[in-house]
Amino acid sequence: MITRDLELVKELRDKTGAGVLDCKKALADTQGDLAKAIEYLRKKGMASAEKKSGRSTREGLVGTYIHAGEKLGVLIEVNCETDFVARTEEFRGLVRDLAMQIAGAHPSPRYIQSQDVPKEVIENERQIYLAQAKESGKPEKAWDKIVEGKLAKFYSEACLLEQPFIKDPNITISQLLVQKIARLGENIAIRRFTRYRVGEEQEA
Repeated sequence: MITRDLELVKELRDKTGAGVLDCKKALADTQGDLAKAIEYLRKKGMASAEKKSGRSTREGLVGTYIHAGEKLGVLIEVNCETDFVARTEEFRGLVRDLAMQIAGAHPSPRYIQSQDVPKEVIENERQIYLAQAKESGKPEKAWDKIVEGKLAKFYSEACLLEQPFIKDPNITISQLLVQKIARLGENIAIRRFTRYRVGEEQEA
């Protein structure tokens, strides 16, 4: 029984990045239900992240990733609150993972979050989806729902924070940041990134 408990704690820790004591408490409070314990910790991490979201992030790192063949590269700035956390292996690993995400995700992200998408881009996408809805043969009352569904998919592809994490598609990049904020105890923010591919035209 003790071995099984330890295995559950380890599995929960691997899935959420939470500390041992937090994992033990989550499993105790959910009667050993791993799925409920994961949800418990994610909610706790989100609450913790929300409390820290207003904190200033003036430290951090600029990370790079050059893909094999040297035809594709990413430059990214990720901020945190202190230089101490910026120098930790976990924060450095996060920056590397984010750079790899931008390089490896298909389609590649164009914005950090949905609020960064220009209004004219959203309106253009909306008009395209509306035209598609009209052509689909579905009743007019369903068009708005179709458009909103396609816009949600657009955000999940175009916005880094809404993309599924390539190392664990069960969570988004936003949820990954929440986990790291809870674990490292500081606010973390992606400030900017640029993706380069040889021969590719840069957007104005």
